[in-house]
Amino acid sequence: MVLVLSRGGFCPKDRRQHEGLVQLHRELEVGYCRMVTISTDNITETNEYRTGVGAHWPFLSDPRRTVQKDLDIAEYTDPGHNPMIPYTVVLEPGLVVYKVYNGYWFFGRPTVDELHKDLRALTQKCRPDWDITTPELRAAWREGRKELFYPYGKTYAQTIGEQD
Repeated sequence: MVLVLSRGGFCPKDRRQHEGLVQLHRELEVGYCRMVTISTDNITETNEYRTGVGAHWPFLSDPRRTVQKDLDIAEYTDPGHNPMIPYTVVLEPGLVVYKVYNGYWFFGRPTVDELHKDLRALTQKCRPDWDITTPELRAAWREGRKELFYPYGKTYAQTIGEQD
């Protein structure tokens, strides 16, 4: 999962980052990954922000700044908007932190290519069937040991049902 902690729709840097993430999201969908943005905007501003950049993943509104306070990431240089520091967090399965990008400066934010590489490394790490050309996996397939292959012993219906 890619978690984006956003300053809000008022910020041109955040809007540009999210415009780029729109392209990545199409890859995430076919790669069995998720993306979520959390903003300190109110719900109306959050929805306008999401629509304005053309995003189709969840945008969560946190106007009480619970995340900002819990993580102690108030961007104290902007008391007018009182946003949180715009971190991007790449999470492993089980919501384990893999990598954190500090986006206070725009070029501290990850590029689509960097996120793609992070997700490749994570997928390789967590998918036992990453390289189906190994002799062991070929033998397992022939033996009917399907639990070693996605969806790992479940039906596709079971896998989809678990996503909700």
